[in-house]
Amino acid sequence: MKTLSILRSGAVGLATLAATSFNSMALAQDVALQYWVYSDFAQGDALAMQEEFVKEFTASHPGVTIEIVGKGDDDLTAGQVAGAASGTLPDVFMNSQSVGAQLVEVGALANIYEKWMAMPAEYRAQFDESALNACMPRPSELYCLPYTGFGSLLFRNLTVLEKAGIDPTPPTTWDEWLGQMKKIKEAGFYAVPDQTAVFNSIAEIYATTGSADSWGFNWDTKTTKIDPANMTKVLAKFVELVPLNSGTSRNDQATKDLFISDQLAFHTIGPWVNPTYAEAAKASGLKYDFVLIPGDTAGKTGGIRSYEMVGVAPGPNADVAFEFAAFLTEKAQMARWAKLLSRYNANAAAMADPDVSALPLIRVSVDAAHGAMDVAAPYFIGSVPSCYNSTVIDIASATADGEYTPEAGAAEMITKLNECLAE
Repeated sequence: MKTLSILRSGAVGLATLAATSFNSMALAQDVALQYWVYSDFAQGDALAMQEEFVKEFTASHPGVTIEIVGKGDDDLTAGQVAGAASGTLPDVFMNSQSVGAQLVEVGALANIYEKWMAMPAEYRAQFDESALNACMPRPSELYCLPYTGFGSLLFRNLTVLEKAGIDPTPPTTWDEWLGQMKKIKEAGFYAVPDQTAVFNSIAEIYATTGSADSWGFNWDTKTTKIDPANMTKVLAKFVELVPLNSGTSRNDQATKDLFISDQLAFHTIGPWVNPTYAEAAKASGLKYDFVLIPGDTAGKTGGIRSYEMVGVAPGPNADVAFEFAAFLTEKAQMARWAKLLSRYNANAAAMADPDVSALPLIRVSVDAAHGAMDVAAPYFIGSVPSCYNSTVIDIASATADGEYTPEAGAAEMITKLNECLAE
């Protein structure tokens, strides 16, 4: 493969890409790429920066045009699945790694391993190792370039803590945090959302006791890796939280409203809620911060992490589509992206940039991601059946409601999860 020089423009730092001989092809024909992004990235300042990336890339690729199309999370997946069946896939697109196996199964993702290995070693060394490995289910198979990501954070309403007489020093263990939550309830406030309402909040709390080794699936045996002893402890935590929670889920608008109106003390979720809370701080004086979710012992943290990806569709435009995907995920672009959104991403070199690592939300997010467990790993090997997540939610909720003891709930959950995976 030839080495293609990429235009340096402003902060663009990618000097070369090991690429195909696209330039010669571009002289013969025009190429129009369709680029699907998350709907949040197709508006406001985020869209303006995406458009800047497109402008920089096409300046060095005569004949290439790129259309940005914003899609909601569900629409991204549905559109990519439908596009694979009809032959109308977007050339480059974003999605979560957690749906990677489904997209591989329907033929929506090209194996870009050879193109990746033709890239300079210094480019390949930029990425977070765990995020990159998640894109590689087997040797010589690479189905995505790691993109943005998150680690769960504990958002704290400092006004509620003050009214409950709680020292603002972040709690270091689960027991310390639970003690604070009980004091908050006694003071007349809600401590947390209902942590059994959605799969991700259950996973966030499981991580306070368990680890990646006891979470997820074993695809060889089609069994869950959940440890019954750990799940018993976690279900007991949910029982303790019942009188302390708001009855709303981590994802509900009502939860954010309670937090903003100084009625809810804690919100465990990813950094995407920060713009909402930052705006409320300006508009109504909300006082809040974000810290790591404490685990059972000092130094251990809870929470989950996950990554979004940039995928390339198979087809006649795959070569230049890969070049564009590689350009998007390179350090210079990802550092600018991180500074604009104050959001963690999977380019480790960008996260280490002094201007990026100095941002408080990114600094805490990096620590959170490194200490968290993957929400649904391993990715790209097999599609997780819908009964898996629903079983975890149903049994956790039923145990919190008193239908099972924690020990019986853990045993029932694991039995049903193994049945689900076997089917």
